Formats: sequence, structure tokens, C-alpha cells
Amino acid sequence: MAEVTAQLVKDLRERTGAGMMECKKALVEAKGDIADAEILLRKWGIASAGKKSTRATKQGLIGSYIHHGGQLGVLVEINCESDFVARTDDFKELVHDVAMHIAAADPRFIRKEDVTAEVLAQEKDIARARALAEGKPEKVVDRIVEGRLQKFYEEVCLLEQPFVKEATLSVGQLVKTKIAKLGENIGIARFVRFKVGDVAAAEAGSDGAGPAVPQS
Repeated sequence: MAEVTAQLVKDLRERTGAGMMECKKALVEAKGDIADAEILLRKWGIASAGKKSTRATKQGLIGSYIHHGGQLGVLVEINCESDFVARTDDFKELVHDVAMHIAAADPRFIRKEDVTAEVLAQEKDIARARALAEGKPEKVVDRIVEGRLQKFYEEVCLLEQPFVKEATLSVGQLVKTKIAKLGENIGIARFVRFKVGDVAAAEAGSDGAGPAVPQS
């Protein structure tokens, strides 16, 4: 067990933005292992963030990301509770990171609940037909379909996607760590992704550009 020194607490605070007492507690429980302590803080942060998920988010920022070469760009609106938090470096970093993630991962929807009934029914039919074609027993097909739907959500829903800069976190979990750190509810309201020459997408509109709904 490594000694929990003041320097170790300071290092963990700089890495996570958590308070001194929370960092010390996490390091004690993690027996001085800073990586394990950071994971503990994330878990605690995500748990506390859930308590803020119903609070209104009427402030925020519209952020942009233009990929090198100018062939791909994103606009995203992320909301918080106060103008003060919207002006913080942490919130600005979140907006930039989410915009960059959207450029890289090309989500179609913000959250699972946004997937249209038509798209969901189509994916269920595909997953069921695939399972039967693979010779899976009828009694386990429904379970297989549910598992493949979860994978589908991770591919197309922004909050379910692994964050491109740190795949151990989903984008939803990333947002929750910021909620815990900044002390306010934060929600991704809408986004649009532009790609040069993608005329069909421009005419159809972005599936991800939905109404502003607070989301933890």
C-alpha cells in the first residue's frame, strides 16, 4: 500500500478536478493507487451527477469543430444551468471535445430514446433474421436481438458511443463527470454534422439535430 501523501492528493486533484477530501478518501480506498483512485472518483461523480439530471438547463454554448482540410465540420449546442459555468474552461473543453467526437464518430441520434420507431423496428428485424440464419435456437433469439440492439445504440447514439479520446468512457459518462465537477446539470441539446459533397444528408437533415432536452 502506497503512502497517501499531500503530493499524491494534489496530483489526483489536478487530474480530476475533485475536492481535496474526496481525493484523499479515494486514494485511501485505492491503497494509494492513483489510477484506481481516479476510477473511484469517476464512479462517485457519475452517481452524484444523477441527482442533478432533472434540473433545467437554459444557458450554455454553441461550439464548432472543423477538421483539418476543411472538408468536415460540426456544430453542437450544449446546455448548462448558469452563464457562469458556460464561461468556464471545463465547460468549453467539453463542448469542443463533443464537437470533435461527433466529427469522428458520426452519430445519428443523441440518445437511445431518440431512435425512431421505424429505424428500431428495422434493426430488430435485421438482428432477428441474422440470428436465425446463424442457426441460433428460437428460445434465445430475443436475448441475442437485445444484445445486438445495445451494440447498435453504441454505434449510432452519441451518449452511448465510446468517447474518441478515452474509449473507457462513453460520451454520456464524460458529460456526467463534468456535471459532478461543475455542480450543474448539463445536456447535449442538438448537433449537425457537415461533410463536403454529402448532399443527400444535407437535404434530409441530421437525425441528431433534435430539440433541446436536458440530459444527464
